Amino acid sequence: MAEPARVLDTIDTRPAFTAADAAALEARFAGVPAPAMLAELLTGDLAGRVAAVSSFGAESAVLLHIVAGVDRSVPVIFTNTQKMFGETLAYRDTLSERLGLTDLRVVRPDPHLLAVRDKQAERWSYDPDGCCEIRKVEPLARALVPFDAWISGRKGFQAGTRTALPRFEEDQGRLKINPLVDWDKAALDAYFAEHDLPRHPLEAQGYPSIGCAPCTSPVRPGEDPRAGRWRGMDKVECGIHMIAGTGIKVDDGEPPIR
Repeated sequence: MAEPARVLDTIDTRPAFTAADAAALEARFAGVPAPAMLAELLTGDLAGRVAAVSSFGAESAVLLHIVAGVDRSVPVIFTNTQKMFGETLAYRDTLSERLGLTDLRVVRPDPHLLAVRDKQAERWSYDPDGCCEIRKVEPLARALVPFDAWISGRKGFQAGTRTALPRFEEDQGRLKINPLVDWDKAALDAYFAEHDLPRHPLEAQGYPSIGCAPCTSPVRPGEDPRAGRWRGMDKVECGIHMIAGTGIKVDDGEPPIR
């Protein structure tokens, strides 16, 4: 009697999400309010597969409140670059307690990379792209490994570079969700008031967009909300939201971290 054919083990290398998947979700949820959209996704298609990524900046409370209202156990990833404002770290703790977040994941830069590529902790001053890569992009990439999708707090009104943002993007095989792309400042302020959410303490000091302390300055009247980020530098994003696969320039001859 012939032996049954041997079945070989295979590894599925297909991406979790494609650009076509993102486009289909964009069409599926067109016109659906962000809270209802997230409620359906977090309890359905993406349950257990998604994390929210938050800077705990000036507007972060809105998205986190919506997520927590659906499921407080959704992982929330915060990258502590070790260059953060002390006010941001305090606000993170206050807001997390207020919202009852049960899975706050704080990720930090690799100390070996810092020792090799930012020994004096001053890389931000001469190579801001390289600094962001080491302190923000690489740590977040590690934290996102277990997830097929992640939720971003980007909004179209924040800067001219963000006006055409879709709600759903494919990012290196992972789904990136931008639930608040069509919310303006008035809608955010109304949500803060309706739900009595605490404000970031630096917002009242002229910081509508808050990143690392060395690279964030107050915004003047009439400027884009993100005008205070990397002021005077040829830079508008930290690298987390760069076009998939482009990498980040590092000026010391070292290749981008992968």
